[in-house]
Amino acid sequence: MAEGHAIGIDLGTTYSCVAVWQDDHAEIIANDHGNRTTRSYVTFTESKRLVGDEAFNQVGRFPANSIFDAKRLIGRKFSEDSVQKDKKLWPFKVIEGPADKPMIAVTHRGEEKKFSAEDISSMVLAKMREIAESYLCSKISEKNAVITVPSYFNDSQRQATIEAGKLAGLKVLRILNEPTAAAIAYGIDKKAGRFNKRNVIIFDWGGGTLDVSLLTIGHGAFDVKSTAGDTHLGGEDLDNRMVNYCVEEFKRKQNVDICGDAKALRKAKTACEKAKKALSFSFDTDIEIDSWYKGEDFHTNFTRDLFEEMNMDIFNKCMEPVKKCLEDAKMDISNVDDVVLVGGSSRIPKVQEILQEVFKGKELCKSMNPDEAVAYGAAVQAAVLSGNIAGKLRDFSLSDVIPMSLGIEVDEEKHMSVVIPRNTKIPIKNNESFTTFYDNQTAITFRVFEGESEFTKDNNYLGGFTIRDIPPARKGTVEADVCFSIDANGVLTVSAEILCTGQKKAITIHNDR
Repeated sequence: MAEGHAIGIDLGTTYSCVAVWQDDHAEIIANDHGNRTTRSYVTFTESKRLVGDEAFNQVGRFPANSIFDAKRLIGRKFSEDSVQKDKKLWPFKVIEGPADKPMIAVTHRGEEKKFSAEDISSMVLAKMREIAESYLCSKISEKNAVITVPSYFNDSQRQATIEAGKLAGLKVLRILNEPTAAAIAYGIDKKAGRFNKRNVIIFDWGGGTLDVSLLTIGHGAFDVKSTAGDTHLGGEDLDNRMVNYCVEEFKRKQNVDICGDAKALRKAKTACEKAKKALSFSFDTDIEIDSWYKGEDFHTNFTRDLFEEMNMDIFNKCMEPVKKCLEDAKMDISNVDDVVLVGGSSRIPKVQEILQEVFKGKELCKSMNPDEAVAYGAAVQAAVLSGNIAGKLRDFSLSDVIPMSLGIEVDEEKHMSVVIPRNTKIPIKNNESFTTFYDNQTAITFRVFEGESEFTKDNNYLGGFTIRDIPPARKGTVEADVCFSIDANGVLTVSAEILCTGQKKAITIHNDR
């Protein structure tokens, strides 16, 4: 990276993309295969580690050693339902590590090695960094980057992504929400200077996640009003259903169950992903798998009607965040000017049809490349943060929001008191007062949560601390001032002070908590 350059990286579930701002536009950088997006794969062969497209090309030979979907694991706990369900579908092994952390186990150079999702993501990010360095013909010590995440990523997932960036040798300037990045690309490149203010919905559906954000854009200002989404809903789920269909068809025809064969399942996944893409442009396609199992070939004709019927519940589920986003912003559908499609899965005709019905026939905006828009916007933000604010970026400003409410546990019934509500603009600092809740209480534990439930047991625990040696007194008389502070990356710091004694404690929520 040349001096003054900063890159934008879209770290995707199935594909990643890197861009840099040059000559008043963002340049999407092609990899050494000439592809403008790179597979988010890491494969361990007997002798070496491959990353990107080279890794994907070897998945047939090393299915148990080919890692993908790391984004679906990052910042999660091994015991989570989504991890337990996913690990049954993956050909690689996921085991429980320290502190309930999921670890990926592979065999490399004759030994079992264990990697966290951050480790695998860092390898993909390092590959994107190398692609950028090759294009920019420079390697410098300080490699500035903006990395995007789904807007509905929780604090743990954001922290884990920052950690992956550091492991990749990057200086992470900002963690940017993916739909916000796409909106920046839309506003800067497609309609710059052509309108005053427009209300824009970004519908971003990729391989593993769905994000919906509502922004007001105009005169270089990007104001996020609300965001909603699902961090475990994407094109991978459609692929898995197609694979299950093929497995059942093979079982019916050959009376053989191949569920436990990693190599066979990998072949099926590659074939089904290809068929899924074909069905966005044709009404039927053939799924052919040569020598699928013990020399037996597999062939079936797969129609778009069958694909839509099989996945209609998922397509309908995609509309829930759209409605929630509008409700949170208190905006009527009639006030939305543009509905912009982003992410590979947004190409699916039935999804577009349902989305158009939700917006009462409004024409959908398909002018941007859905695979590249997020990296484009990240490159814009990277340029602004590194001081490159000439030309189109001269009047650039961005106001983003937090995706989930933040608060603390306040009583023995484990209620959560919200300190910062979801969709509050960041950076933000907010103070709330709390008191002891039983007589002669000498210690207060401040447990920090994020989520929308009234009870903390249904929300995500972030961390906590205890202040001791509080003078005994009647309940409700000892007061604590609690401060929640969120920076531009969405990273949270919580502090508390006992007002009568001046005792203070604070915690910054880190991924390794």
